[in-house]
Amino acid sequence: MERIAYKKLVEWKNSKDRKPLILNGARQVGKTWLLKEFGSREYENVAYINCDEAEDMNSVFRDFNIDRLLRVFSALSGVVIMPEKTLIILDEIQVVPIGLSSLKYFCENAKEYHIAVAGSLLGIGLHEGTGFPVGKVDEVNLYPLSFKEFLMALDKEILIKNMEAHRWNELSALSSSYIELLRQYYYVGGMPAVVKSYVENQDIFAVRDIQKQILADYRRDFSNHIPSEVLPKVNMVWDSIPAQLAKENKKFIYSAVKKGGRAKEFENAIQWLVDAGLVYKILRVSKVDKPLKFYEDIDAFKLFVLDLGLLGALSEVDAKDVLVNNKVFTEYKGAFTEQYVLQELESLNRKVYYHSKERSELELDFVIQKYHVYPIEVKAEENLRAKSLKTIFGENNSLKPVRFSMANYREQDWMINVPLYLVSEWIETAE
Repeated sequence: MERIAYKKLVEWKNSKDRKPLILNGARQVGKTWLLKEFGSREYENVAYINCDEAEDMNSVFRDFNIDRLLRVFSALSGVVIMPEKTLIILDEIQVVPIGLSSLKYFCENAKEYHIAVAGSLLGIGLHEGTGFPVGKVDEVNLYPLSFKEFLMALDKEILIKNMEAHRWNELSALSSSYIELLRQYYYVGGMPAVVKSYVENQDIFAVRDIQKQILADYRRDFSNHIPSEVLPKVNMVWDSIPAQLAKENKKFIYSAVKKGGRAKEFENAIQWLVDAGLVYKILRVSKVDKPLKFYEDIDAFKLFVLDLGLLGALSEVDAKDVLVNNKVFTEYKGAFTEQYVLQELESLNRKVYYHSKERSELELDFVIQKYHVYPIEVKAEENLRAKSLKTIFGENNSLKPVRFSMANYREQDWMINVPLYLVSEWIETAE
């Protein structure tokens, strides 16, 4: 299974300014597999250590003497560690947060040694008091498989090459093929274990079983790692997300979690889910203009789950509503399509916002900034109306409005319509 992030790892290996690497990502998005695969392909050997299984890892980092640490890593992994030729992998580093501090010393005193760390709940560990080696590490984010990676897993090479050619108008003849595969992606999602099962067996019921198991594993993480006073609130927020996304206005409402609920009661629960990488928190901007950061409104936001397929399992959406009829596109207030577009944008490491106005029905599903600012509307069908986009463009014609829909590629004087199956490919080419 090929991952686009692999290229980033190769770039890291070959960089003259290489620092120790942190591979960020939620549980079960494939971090361990990717690092091992990268090590086996690009290095003479791999020194792999699972910090959760090795005994008393805190004593390993009792000091940061590099020579001693290398001897210990070698002993634990059974591998002779050679500069430039061995990839050292410290997995589940969150169980020994002090190990993150050691990366500073590898950066400053031993750059010839290639070391990478990963952890399922690394974002949680960073809040537990150990100093993060700011400026001393490189970071790569790993997400569930994007739609393009899903096509790669299915060996759809011709369709991928056509996407990568960027001759958008010529893809209309292939739209039915892309849409059918997109429908499959809506159901399967991008969790590697789920995709692997689907590719090998084409068993949609096994797909749902694996998705449910992943959700059960997440629930187990909640119980094992969340303080007892916060645990019920995390479960309530997590369970509320499908209903929140099924609303016309998808702004997160605390009272939809619990009658009379308030921000103060649930903000720590939301932060735990964000830190664990299980939800995307998309802030509102009060104005659609550069720089978007100036207009952040931290009190208004949307919450999306990690993966489209997991959203389907969490919502208990029937397979036929995704794979046979159009319910997943025409109902649920576009929840699955917004989730899909959000994932595609996140997989490109774009900072994503949304926009709405007080006392107005105007809302933009998403807003991103590259050189230009792109206000985005998402349509689950071929609906070509874009009232909010038109209004926003009328207020600021330096914007580059884009609508993602089921319709074919189409350029207008003031707006571009991009087919849903081209979201990530088109965004990468935008200025």
